[in-house]
Amino acid sequence: MKTYLLLAWRNLWRNKKRTMIASASVAFAVIMAIFTRSMQYGAYDYMIDASVRMYTGYLQIHTNGYWDKRSLNKSMKIPGKKLAEIESLEHVTDVVPRLEAYSLVSSSNVTKVASVIGIDPVKEDGMTNLRKKVVAGSYLSDSSKGLLVAEGLAELLKVNVGDSIVLYGQGYHGVTAAGIFPIEGIVKFKLPALNKSMVYLTLPTAQWLFFTDGRITSLSIMIDRQDKLDDVRASLKKLFNDDYEILSWAEMMPDLVQSIEIDNAGGIIMLGILYVVIGFGIFGTIMMMTAERTKEFGILIAVGMKKWRLGFVSVLESIMLSLVGAAAGTLVSIPMLMYLKDHPIQLTGESAQAMLAFGLEPILPFSNSFMIYINQLEVVIIIALLSAYYPVSYIRRLNPVRAMRK
Repeated sequence: MKTYLLLAWRNLWRNKKRTMIASASVAFAVIMAIFTRSMQYGAYDYMIDASVRMYTGYLQIHTNGYWDKRSLNKSMKIPGKKLAEIESLEHVTDVVPRLEAYSLVSSSNVTKVASVIGIDPVKEDGMTNLRKKVVAGSYLSDSSKGLLVAEGLAELLKVNVGDSIVLYGQGYHGVTAAGIFPIEGIVKFKLPALNKSMVYLTLPTAQWLFFTDGRITSLSIMIDRQDKLDDVRASLKKLFNDDYEILSWAEMMPDLVQSIEIDNAGGIIMLGILYVVIGFGIFGTIMMMTAERTKEFGILIAVGMKKWRLGFVSVLESIMLSLVGAAAGTLVSIPMLMYLKDHPIQLTGESAQAMLAFGLEPILPFSNSFMIYINQLEVVIIIALLSAYYPVSYIRRLNPVRAMRK
């Protein structure tokens, strides 16, 4: 085997200029492909992380049927011991309890339906950075008896910090839930739908209002690595019986999954076009190398060399030619992506405004996932093997006498 590899390597560099041009074209294609996929995967990871931090978490625990009905009657009690077990699981970083309901929110003659959420102020801030969204007044403390109201909702109700608003709705098992609460702070969300419909109370206050007696509607789970989601989910299922459902962010946000899949399909098509072009370049180089050595092949076969050995050497040459370019492209890409991952490109102008409108930081993030490099290497090897079919077929049909006359 060593002899075949050495022979293929020497044959490859018999025409250094041609080999360098072909390898450079492969390297350029690999760099473009790696950067494209890195940008896409980085954007997907950022979108997912921003979305789950805004509301759902990577995983959520509810009683069966809650996610479809969103009813307080599907609320649950989680013992402190169970919460401690969840928090101790590997890769779990935050466990955020919530009590969610809908209620009429009134001030003077203005009434609006809003989402009322009971939160643990410290844990909620650790997940959603809710404290940073406070634009007036102060954030809730554990002992707060007041509430936070979204800026757009406050404008509709014509209220400000220090004013009181009435919450009126339906509590646990149909009990009337009503109360008057002072506004301690106003929070601003980038998404208009959230900015006109959110009210936050401390969890004990919300439980008192809706008569839930220590119950919650959901537990949101944050993890440190997205690729460990399935492992964490499996561990959570061991802690809960069939009366509970454990949903991933993908199951709770199918629209986001669909958007990512559509964009990913477009990226794959563009990469396919790029690699088809470069594939023809590799094939053309291999075809020229084969045609130039027809007489050489005829002489080798005439003196007793097996055709399959010549074909095997040709396959090795094709693979080596592609791998030289792929290795060069990868080596150039790695330090650049390492830098861009830690220093994402800052967007400006209309692109920045569009991202801010969705509550996202105006950046172009990159991913440095090891699988990006592996995937490009796999594609290059496949192209090399397909290109190697020509010299193998050519040698198999070669007549040594006619070849030596050329």
